[in-house]
Amino acid sequence: MTDNPAATNDVAVSLRARINTSQPHTARIWNYWLGGKDNYEVDRAAGDQIRQLHPGIGEYARADRLFLGRAVRHLVEEAGIRQFLDVGTGLPTADNTHEVAQRIAPESRIVYVDNDPLVLAHARALLTSTPEGRTDYLDEDLRNVDAILEHASKTLDFSEPVALILLGVVIFIGEDDEAYGLVRTLMDRLPAGSHLVLSHTVTHPSMPDVDEAVKFWNEHGTPKLTQRTPEDVTRFFDGFQLLEPGVVSCSRWRPEHDNGAEPEEVAMFGGVARKD
Repeated sequence: MTDNPAATNDVAVSLRARINTSQPHTARIWNYWLGGKDNYEVDRAAGDQIRQLHPGIGEYARADRLFLGRAVRHLVEEAGIRQFLDVGTGLPTADNTHEVAQRIAPESRIVYVDNDPLVLAHARALLTSTPEGRTDYLDEDLRNVDAILEHASKTLDFSEPVALILLGVVIFIGEDDEAYGLVRTLMDRLPAGSHLVLSHTVTHPSMPDVDEAVKFWNEHGTPKLTQRTPEDVTRFFDGFQLLEPGVVSCSRWRPEHDNGAEPEEVAMFGGVARKD
């Protein structure tokens, strides 16, 4: 199911061989910023250094996670979606996609996809499910669209609408043509009524400290990431019906607690769109 280094008969040995604890990794730093425990000292040190360059960086992780919850709830309650393909899942935390969806519609089916060995090692936390629904996990890379869809079809019915979730994952595809092409290819393979949920870190003149943090990350961490402008992020939704309020800071996508003040903007932008 994966192009990752060959597995041995001992899965635990294979996973340990693939986990590099000497270099900070984005999934583990994200976990650290969210208050998780699935990270190493090298990740915490890098996370702290990035936070010194950009003190609000931890808010991006929280805003992105809350955006996921709001988007999934909307799709289940308002759009009637019962199937989710979550690519670039990241380490399990509170309110994973299946937990949000199945809390509302227990029959929901979710397939998670990631190629990080540490995520695979913790995948059992993503495989809990209501008796009525189902969850599955694929150890696979976003670039391997055919393999993802082939194995996901064992859990999901691709004749019915699916929500494709790509939170903070296309940032690791450096070439624009490849990044836009992958999203388009995946959506082309899904039926009408399917939805795209996507978030992406942005570069903007009003946020120069974000650029410095990303520069530090790309010099010291793995995998390398690519920033795009808000306009570039909006291009991922070309050809689809973009739901209100469009592509905005994740913190400002349909915030639940509206006290009259607009939530603080973060440099993680996202949107939700429907395929007609």
